[in-house]
Amino acid sequence: MSYTVIYAGTFDPITNGHLDIITRATKLFAKVIVAVAQNPTKQPLFSLSERTALVAQSCSHLTNVEAVSFSGLLADFARQHHAKALIRGIRGSDDIEYEIQLSQLNNKLADGLETVFLPPAVEWRYLSSTMIREIYYHQGQVNAFVPTAVVQALQNRKNNE
Repeated sequence: MSYTVIYAGTFDPITNGHLDIITRATKLFAKVIVAVAQNPTKQPLFSLSERTALVAQSCSHLTNVEAVSFSGLLADFARQHHAKALIRGIRGSDDIEYEIQLSQLNNKLADGLETVFLPPAVEWRYLSSTMIREIYYHQGQVNAFVPTAVVQALQNRKNNE
């Protein structure tokens, strides 16, 4: 059987850790939708359309990946796209309790929607978008931590400030 799965997040910006999980998910599932979330509780560095474009550019070499923006409940988005499961990255024990709660909630909201937990590769376990933004805000180099499209977007942003 071929399954569609969703990997959702704000991806502000997408990191090599995210890309690692996406790449590994493409080997397990027929289609991976990277759902870029509009989160009204966060103040993003990049707009929703910019984040979606950065995900699309960063995943352009992966033929079974689609970057899509969304707002609202992830369970509703999953139902609309006929997804069988969600992919969630877990960096460590701090993430587990929250992710299990989300998994159970989404399972109830979307009639049996499953969640597959994937840890990032060891070299990306410590990495988060928040850390990338901190490095950027303090004029540090992020080249080793994010896809080339993000490096270019951050440089363009810096040049336009």
